[in-house]
Amino acid sequence: METMPHILVIDDDREIRDLLARFLERQRFRVTSARDGREARRAWANGHFQLVVLDLMLPGESGLDLARWLRSEGNVPIVMLTALGEETDRIIGLELGADDYVPKPFNPRELLARIRAVLRRTGDGADRRVEPSGKGYRFGGWMLEPSRRRLLNPDGAEVALTGGEYDLLLALLERPNRVLTRDMLLDLLRGRQSGPFDRAIDVAVSRLRRKLEDDGRHAQLIKTVRGGGYVLSCAVERL
Repeated sequence: METMPHILVIDDDREIRDLLARFLERQRFRVTSARDGREARRAWANGHFQLVVLDLMLPGESGLDLARWLRSEGNVPIVMLTALGEETDRIIGLELGADDYVPKPFNPRELLARIRAVLRRTGDGADRRVEPSGKGYRFGGWMLEPSRRRLLNPDGAEVALTGGEYDLLLALLERPNRVLTRDMLLDLLRGRQSGPFDRAIDVAVSRLRRKLEDDGRHAQLIKTVRGGGYVLSCAVERL
């Protein structure tokens, strides 16, 4: 049991909590459930989790507030559950560092696929893949170490990245000075079509720019190509 990825499911609907617990346990995950922010904080203090499934519509403390608190506690991957029509909340959730979202009502198998994809990206699942220790990228004074999933600023200090931010940066570093459309980036990062939520890439780029101290209006590292997409506009040295 200890080797199975441990997932915290936070949802005020008991049927959904029980359904997900039974389904995910059959898929060889450990599951702890919480119905609100108070129970979630208690569970967090008593366990170590590889991923959080978080409903945005919670009684009392909102899911967005809880996502903000979880992000302050560390870089645990977050998959949000959102009701249809909550696009603004989804955008805010992604800005807070959530790694993916699934709209309600949802198919448990779709949620399972998203969970596995996020765990692969973050390296926190049982199928963790370690990249060669000698591989790395130096760009604009910054350095990315894929073997440790670590970003170092020009002063050598580590800058924390979420799973989505890391994947976006790696996709850009592997294709420097090449315009990547939003659809291309969505395919590279999620392996699925953008659907009704094609602003996810814009949100992710904005978050990554802040981490890289690359002001959006005068961005020098990640530039916006009008009507095209984004381009990493600097020399990249592969180590």
